[in-house]
Amino acid sequence: MAEHVYVDGSEAPGAVRVRRATAGDAEAVTRVFLDSRAAAMPWLPRIHSDADTLAWITHVVLPTSTAVWVAEAGGEGGEVLGFAVLAGRDELDHLYLRPDALRRGIGSRLLAEVRGAVDGPIRLYVFQRNAAARAFYERHGFTAVAFDDGGRNEENEPDVLYRWAP
Repeated sequence: MAEHVYVDGSEAPGAVRVRRATAGDAEAVTRVFLDSRAAAMPWLPRIHSDADTLAWITHVVLPTSTAVWVAEAGGEGGEVLGFAVLAGRDELDHLYLRPDALRRGIGSRLLAEVRGAVDGPIRLYVFQRNAAARAFYERHGFTAVAFDDGGRNEENEPDVLYRWAP
């Protein structure tokens, strides 16, 4: 659904659409993932090459996740600005935005899609040092319920389990 739509159904300039991802979005989703992590978490070790990350997005994330949504600029065929991934019935596995797409409500729109697809509580993990992401989720009603030493993720970075209930 478009953020700004005219009476004739056309989209206003600057509109952002959220839609289900397709296999053709793999490269754009990978680029958002890599660019977002590099900008927001420069301290995070790079475990995989760009090519390996593209293969993971292409062959694992897109085809096996419960749902993947992309936010794109300017409607049909626009640039991908961000994406969200629902894994299983209740885990927000990824929500990433391009660094130039922050603070425009796009993350909130993607989160709303996830909430609309889940019937009940939602859980997610965030790296403890990712203060901006933690603040975003807390503003949206998520509560920290457990802290981990990093042993559960391949980066070995301490994280926080957050939970939201309707």
